[in-house]
Amino acid sequence: MSDVRSAPPPWREALLAYLAQHAVLPGAIEDARITPIAGGQSNPTYLIEAGGDVVVLRKQPPGQLLPSAHAVDREYRVMQALQTTLVPVPRMRHYCAHREVVGTPFYLMDFVRGRTFMDPALPGLTPPERGAVYAEVGRVLAALHDVDVAAVGLSDYGRAGNYFERQIARWSRQYRETETAPIAAMDALIDWLPQHIPAHEATCLVHGDYRIDNLIFDAERPQALALLDWELSTLGHPFADLAYHCMCWRVSPELWRGFAGRDLERLGIPDEATFVAAYCAARGIALPADWDFYLAYSFFRIAAILQGVYARARAGNAASGDGEAMGAKVAPLAALGWQAAERCGA
Repeated sequence: MSDVRSAPPPWREALLAYLAQHAVLPGAIEDARITPIAGGQSNPTYLIEAGGDVVVLRKQPPGQLLPSAHAVDREYRVMQALQTTLVPVPRMRHYCAHREVVGTPFYLMDFVRGRTFMDPALPGLTPPERGAVYAEVGRVLAALHDVDVAAVGLSDYGRAGNYFERQIARWSRQYRETETAPIAAMDALIDWLPQHIPAHEATCLVHGDYRIDNLIFDAERPQALALLDWELSTLGHPFADLAYHCMCWRVSPELWRGFAGRDLERLGIPDEATFVAAYCAARGIALPADWDFYLAYSFFRIAAILQGVYARARAGNAASGDGEAMGAKVAPLAALGWQAAERCGA
């Protein structure tokens, strides 16, 4: 996980009373230490250490929320459903829909110890280690998209078909609701994307925020132990997840989590085409056509998300202190999306 700061929340006593009443954690919890985990932009997250047990609490942020945003209930449900699959997830402990305990709904899950790579260039690893990590990233993504949603009870977790049409409409609407200044590239993408959706249809479980820093790896081996941050998961198109992850090949580290311009061969990181080909081979599917559409959509979507983060920061409801800085990234990311659209003939 990210760095941990010490500052007991105002709802500490109410939470401990609730946990004791419902016997959620074994042993004595009156001396529990609750500390926020920094780094999240969306749902506030806390580490709870009690009686030798360590769990993570994840809750909705306070304040007025956009419709369907910060769905911690969905996060809990999907990770609970994936417990017996090849997708690594933490063990779920408890879900509470009541607001009286910590102010918003929340859930508890196991704390997974391991490595989190915030920089996708993986500094500190050797080239073979970097290659092995990216092979594992691709393996987990392929395993996720191959999950039998009916078998794990997620057939109703989203709607089948017309995924991009619905998502483009959703993020266009949420962008307009949080817009703070005109951005020409976003206006252009909002007009262009719905008119150029590829005909290829596919439906699977998608993560919605599949980045290397949302994976926890074993301390020594290139093995993923847990995939986190499922707030945006749904039933959708697998190439949305794939292209979203592949943005890191197109983005500079100064702008976002990427390594554009780096010597990938020297680093031991596969190039984008090799990563995509390995993913498709693992799933036994054809390489995606209209690849630049999926990239254009992904840049548009992250720009809309960060615009929302920025708007929450301005309203004083951000879960992380750097929400203001996210606003400066919206226009450059939208510009990369429009460049991808132009490669499609826009």
